[in-house]
Amino acid sequence: MSITVNLRYTGKGNAALDFAKEMTENGTVAKIRAEKGNLRYEYFLPLFDDSRDKTVLLIDQWENQAAIDAHHASPMMATIATLREKYDLHMTVERFLSDEGGVPESDKTFIRK
Repeated sequence: MSITVNLRYTGKGNAALDFAKEMTENGTVAKIRAEKGNLRYEYFLPLFDDSRDKTVLLIDQWENQAAIDAHHASPMMATIATLREKYDLHMTVERFLSDEGGVPESDKTFIRK
């Protein structure tokens, strides 16, 4: 059962966007994606965000809790914490567990492939 964590980063102005750019440009994102058990690590921006303070959504998916725990114990967490402080970011977090049964037949009619 995989675990998906949605983290919404907010800060003043473009701080959250600048954080995501620095994470990508300094190679931290690539290192996280290469960690054992990481299935997804992607940043997204809201399509219609006219607010002054931008929000960035991180979708972070792991094979299991052990993989998340290993990530949290890795040196990358110090880098991430330093950058969160640098950009004065605040976060909301949601966790989701994968549905082992897959997509129910009743929902498949709504999925266009």
